[in-house]
Amino acid sequence: MTESTDQTSKTPAKKAPARRRTTKKAAQAAASLVAEPQGDRRVLQRQIMPLDRDFDVLALYVDPEDAALDADKYEIGGNRAAKDLNNAAIRQSTSTGKSIHPDQIESRTALRVRSGERLSFGTYFNAFPASYWRRWTVVSDVRLTVEVSGRGATLIVYRSLANGRSQRVDSASTGAEAKGTFVFDLPLKPFVDGGWYWYNVVAGDDDAVVESAEWSAEVPQDRLQHGTADIAITTMNRPDFCAKLLHQIGADDLLRPYLDTVMVMEQGKDKVADSEFFPAAQSALGDKLRVIEQGNLGGSGGYARGQLESLRKGTATYALMMDDDVVCEPEGIIRAITFGDLARRPTIVGGHMFSLYNKSSLHSFGEIVQPWRFWWQTPLDGYSQWDLSARNIRSSRWLHKRVDVDFNGWFMCLIPRAVMAEVGLSLPLFIKWDDAEYGLRAKQAGFPTVTFPGAAVWHVPWTDKNDALDWQAYFHVRNRFVAALLHSPYPRGGRMVREDLNHTIAHLVSMQYSTVEIRHLALEDVLAGPQGLHEQLPTRLAEVNALRKQFTDAQLEADREAFPETRRKKPPRKGRDVVEVPGRLSQLITAGLAPIRHLRPARELSKEFPEVEIRAMDAKWYRLASYDSAVVSMNDGTSAAFYQRDAAHFRELVKKTADLHQRLAREWPRLAEEYRAALPQITSPEAWEETFRPWTGGGSSES
Repeated sequence: MTESTDQTSKTPAKKAPARRRTTKKAAQAAASLVAEPQGDRRVLQRQIMPLDRDFDVLALYVDPEDAALDADKYEIGGNRAAKDLNNAAIRQSTSTGKSIHPDQIESRTALRVRSGERLSFGTYFNAFPASYWRRWTVVSDVRLTVEVSGRGATLIVYRSLANGRSQRVDSASTGAEAKGTFVFDLPLKPFVDGGWYWYNVVAGDDDAVVESAEWSAEVPQDRLQHGTADIAITTMNRPDFCAKLLHQIGADDLLRPYLDTVMVMEQGKDKVADSEFFPAAQSALGDKLRVIEQGNLGGSGGYARGQLESLRKGTATYALMMDDDVVCEPEGIIRAITFGDLARRPTIVGGHMFSLYNKSSLHSFGEIVQPWRFWWQTPLDGYSQWDLSARNIRSSRWLHKRVDVDFNGWFMCLIPRAVMAEVGLSLPLFIKWDDAEYGLRAKQAGFPTVTFPGAAVWHVPWTDKNDALDWQAYFHVRNRFVAALLHSPYPRGGRMVREDLNHTIAHLVSMQYSTVEIRHLALEDVLAGPQGLHEQLPTRLAEVNALRKQFTDAQLEADREAFPETRRKKPPRKGRDVVEVPGRLSQLITAGLAPIRHLRPARELSKEFPEVEIRAMDAKWYRLASYDSAVVSMNDGTSAAFYQRDAAHFRELVKKTADLHQRLAREWPRLAEEYRAALPQITSPEAWEETFRPWTGGGSSES
């Protein structure tokens, strides 16, 4: 489906030197505001091109493809198979191979459109997310101002509905003139459920250069001055990555006035200050840069330090949490601050994550905590991964609905100082669930989170990690239960206890005994109550690693020759291969019988030799459950481990698994009351100051 014409273009009288286009609805809206106090204008968003002409991200800035709107994900009804087929069709690429040469980028704000070509700025970074401004801010109308040079260049403005259908709003042309400035006044009233504004440019006989474009709005006088942000970056042994990020932030002249302080919480042995790229970063940021050294307190300890320093300093409007291993779009920081400044109430403003490996791939358009399972996820009417170079925004129906979220990951998340003063700082969780819990806590206090289109970073996506098996499994389990005890609306956490029991049994039949042991430790710490969270922060990681390294499934080897060759007495039944995916019924049968099989002694050869080699991508529980030993590679591709079944150990762990989950279900009401009562104290600046005391002596530690 191509962009349709629902409203005929107007051709108002010529105006020198600018051309102005005003829609009827905008005029009516303006007339209704005549009696209201008028403020001044503020730029909300400007047209940008990628830094360094990076071709890999070009699809996020400008799009040569036509719009081919997909079907609705749910329009087929209740037939699951039909829905799955429809989802596959929706994901199918619409790319025709049209491309833009990087040399067409004239500057950070200008793009050349070749004669006779049509390009769309209905892209992630250059379309205007009207529904978000309509829902969360004081802005009611926007003005698009575009400067175009080139005879016969035509500019067409579109808007979309929440269902993805597009409408032509207005158009203008330079005609015989060499240059034109076009102004379009556009209302936000029609965007209650979703929708974007954008513009396309068609070059005439000459090349057209879109010199600049700005979206602005009239705002109250007290909203004209922009806020500033303290950027809080937690780093651990990534000196070069962190130093490059600091330079990227410091080198952007337009971003500089929005920065108060850039704080690096240095928690590693390989210091960012020792990176060859640090002098350039230090020169770019000057006295805005602070490097604060402390022990390894994880992401939550690093971010909490940044929050505390920002709160105590009191000179910045916001604190921006940012990972050390990201590539950022500096303009996104400006947009996030601008959106926060104009929000109706103090609002947490988060950015999106694009994959660092496939730079046009969106990891998630927004995340919620599903309350019954108490698990983070993309809303069901969206997708967790979407390649915008394969199917653009204008062709993707689901991207036009406004997505309301519960939290935003702290890879990029702007928190108003007023929110920190009201709800406190991060929970002392080391890593995992600190950002999700904070979003839920702020939401309960009346402060929403908005994951804002047009503000993003590039990061290694969670889907390329396997943090459910290694030391991180402890923090996943403990912190998820802590967050659920604080915020779950259901008795005993809804499905949580049963689901965790199922996951633990799956690890057991997969011979992942180290993972089960640290999951047990996590539940024991949850049952011990909230008092130990601060105390355990500097020490728990080392203790978890010491525990798991006792088991062969956690003893990694980089060289395959470190393990014996595979050997087994009998071939696999009916020649089955490890990559075959069993049906649903077969998986259910395996789930019922595998724990019984694992109570029997292991086959003799398996005590010395692996029965099979399994790649990380194929290492599912329903495959591993059939073997008594296996060499299993890790997700990062650097190492493997030797899994061996132990019937006696399995029996002990099964009993402990059942006991811990029964106790957790039984004591849930008491624990929930205890954790909720302790929350204000353990997230208070005073509690965190005490935790930081070994590195501050009551003050700050900087280099």
